[in-house]
Amino acid sequence: MTTADTSLADTLGGSGRVRPLAALRQTATLAWRSLVSVKHNPLELVDYSISPIMFVLLFTYVFGGQMAGSPQDYLQYALAGIIVQNTLFMSTYTAMALNTDLTKGVFDRLRSLPIARPAPLFGRITADLAKQLWAMVLMIALGTLLGFEVNGGPAGFVGALLLLLTFAAAVSWTAVLIGMLAGDAEKVQVFAFTLIFPITFTSSAFVQVDTMPGWLQAWVNINPVTHLSDAFRGLLDGTPAGQAIMWSLLWAAGIALVFMPLAMRAYRSRT
Repeated sequence: MTTADTSLADTLGGSGRVRPLAALRQTATLAWRSLVSVKHNPLELVDYSISPIMFVLLFTYVFGGQMAGSPQDYLQYALAGIIVQNTLFMSTYTAMALNTDLTKGVFDRLRSLPIARPAPLFGRITADLAKQLWAMVLMIALGTLLGFEVNGGPAGFVGALLLLLTFAAAVSWTAVLIGMLAGDAEKVQVFAFTLIFPITFTSSAFVQVDTMPGWLQAWVNINPVTHLSDAFRGLLDGTPAGQAIMWSLLWAAGIALVFMPLAMRAYRSRT
């Protein structure tokens, strides 16, 4: 038996299907491949660096004086919402990247290899979550330089990041579904942004809920972005956020349960 035959036997089980451990290795390899591509094309990281910095600076210094009397006071409240909004916007990059790979035939080439069929999909999601983590840390670091105080300590800091990454992973399945159904990357962007803008701005991300009209508060109070922003803010500030965390996790689980099967079905039909 040749080395290639031995490697193939280690990858495929007796039924000809890819072994679970081999599928995990393939997912990790494809995720690493996506991350390493940033080295050869640094512009890929610009969207995960420049846009977050612009969001923090613009919201702090344009709206801060009007909203809270001073940029620093507003930053202490709004930074969590800015990071949550940025995370949701960045989920569209997953949809656009997958749609581009589909239209360019990348998945057709990968399908000819002895790899698990979902590995390219999970690899992309994993790599994009790593890039999202970079953006989150960058925004908190910038906020700290501008006067934001992480009163929740290391535990609150890590907990906030883990919570947001968990929610981002769930939302990734909506991005996958959009990427599979849209005809091209431009339609992906238009459709995704049309959903994200009203959801993020009709929440507690940037303003107190009690400043809104009563009829709007009914939606804002159940909006998942409200719960996520309140939970993220509470963990960073060190204030009670147990109920907001619970609702954020429930929303994440519900989104994943609904959209993951739909996204996988659309993925299999397109590939």
